[in-house]
Amino acid sequence: VAAQKCRKRKLNAILNLEEDVCNLQTQKESLKKEHSQCSKSINQIKQKLNNLYHDIFSRLRDDQGRPVNPCQYVIHCSSNGSVFIIPKHLAKSEQDNRREQKQK
Repeated sequence: VAAQKCRKRKLNAILNLEEDVCNLQTQKESLKKEHSQCSKSINQIKQKLNNLYHDIFSRLRDDQGRPVNPCQYVIHCSSNGSVFIIPKHLAKSEQDNRREQKQK
């Protein structure tokens, strides 16, 4: 009787583990699909942002009316919603300062 109960418990444990494996495989496939959709969305957003960036720079002019070079300037958005065009070297030094402050 004890051996039968032991075999039954072992069989139940195996069945439960097989069910868990099946559920985890289903969950894995679902997560793969979700990851794929998120990646696709991120790529679309990146493309839209890149298009917007180029559109903005194509319309910008300096004081002499010449087009602003996107290789030398970046668009900076502040926390209060203001948007600035600043030289890249200033933007890089500002980012470095923020990183240093966060590390402290």
